[in-house]
Amino acid sequence: MNALTGEALEHARAEAQDGIRALRSRKHELDRDSLDLILTGARSHYAWSDRPVPGELLEQIYEITASGPTSMNSCPARFVFVTSSEAKERLAKSLKPANVGKMMGAPVTAIIAHDLEFWQELPFLFPHEDRRKLFEGKEKFIADTAFRNGTLQGAYFMIAARALGLDVGAMSGFANHVVDEEFFAGTSLRSNFLCNLGYADESALFQKLPRFPFDKVCKVI
Repeated sequence: MNALTGEALEHARAEAQDGIRALRSRKHELDRDSLDLILTGARSHYAWSDRPVPGELLEQIYEITASGPTSMNSCPARFVFVTSSEAKERLAKSLKPANVGKMMGAPVTAIIAHDLEFWQELPFLFPHEDRRKLFEGKEKFIADTAFRNGTLQGAYFMIAARALGLDVGAMSGFANHVVDEEFFAGTSLRSNFLCNLGYADESALFQKLPRFPFDKVCKVI
């Protein structure tokens, strides 16, 4: 554990606070086009152009994703980028038939997974207090925390990809146990969902499906 103390801690806190204030003064909120790009106007895609996705862009997506908040900064998500024909054939074993073409046509398919041993890394990620004792021997708490926060990171991942100009198509129509056996055997990683990445062929889109209005699913109390 290497937590900051004394003057170093005070300086780091002041720097963080000033940084947030400066950011807010430069950019208070996103404009409408930016919101449309990442969520309100964005779509899930099923068909892809043959334009490749450079590895540097995958690294940028991860760096943005890693900045998103997780409980105790636990960062349990792990990402496997499936790009080769051989790896895609392995992944195809897990998919429902209707999803095979979607995955095979995408330049990249990310396996969004989480590590059930994430808590062992807390001395690095959460250095000012050793929280490992909260997890030792508590398998359900470990699994719940990993799944919940790994899912959050998966959502950050999709937004980050869209923000950097890529299109995404998340998929849950697959067998998790097959993915885990094929890619994570003998490890503490477990798959959550899949996400195709690339530059979409928009001609495959259909109209946007309905969403619930605020009053149907929200309550202010």
